[in-house]
Amino acid sequence: MNYKTKLNELFNIQKPIIGMIHLAGNNEKEKIIRALEELTIYEEGQVNGAIIEDYHGEMYDVYDTLKEAVKLNYNLVLGVNVLRNPYLGLNWADALGGKFAQFDSVQSNNLSEKHHKIMREKYSNVLIFGGIRFKYTAPSNKTLEQDLKEGMSRCDAIVTTGEGTGIETPIEKLQQFNNYLKEFPLIVGAGLNASNAYKQLQIADGAIVGSFFKPNKNTCLPVDKYLVRDLMDIVKEARKDNLEN
Repeated sequence: MNYKTKLNELFNIQKPIIGMIHLAGNNEKEKIIRALEELTIYEEGQVNGAIIEDYHGEMYDVYDTLKEAVKLNYNLVLGVNVLRNPYLGLNWADALGGKFAQFDSVQSNNLSEKHHKIMREKYSNVLIFGGIRFKYTAPSNKTLEQDLKEGMSRCDAIVTTGEGTGIETPIEKLQQFNNYLKEFPLIVGAGLNASNAYKQLQIADGAIVGSFFKPNKNTCLPVDKYLVRDLMDIVKEARKDNLEN
């Protein structure tokens, strides 16, 4: 089975859209309640998966939220991103029933290759979505080919972004990555929106969407179901046309 097939089978669809849960709220209880409400909106809007991330919360908010979310049997593929300790996220996903963990970087200047190999083997049933040339991470000072070759050996799908949260990932960057990756999955990690989704999904194999689903791209605000609906309508068209071609 190639990596793209593995990704599509995980989400049971091509070009999966993964909604971000930023864990905003005034306290842990409020963060969990809002997260579960947002997961419901994602499910009803036919989003395919969700990442629970400590963007506004604390690390253990990720654990507590995933634990509660799994109990509700959402039709969403659940994953985590513990920003300051992605290996902890890998452990929690394995323990609680999450299916994947995001690492903002799997480049050698941002992790220990030996430790990463050990942890990946230990939690082999949890897929890793690994960042290459990801927003806010230090450059490796290697060639693109070297970065991508390294990334392919350390994760199950490569994620890349533009310069920051909510900023469009350049289409030229996606094309450069895709030209090298070929049958290895490429995921847009930031900046997908209603204006660029169709074009970007002709190249990329899926996308993580966070700020677009919030009014005025304010990550502190709750997910807006109408923004979810609008984007998913475009995604469905992109999938349909991609299959026909």
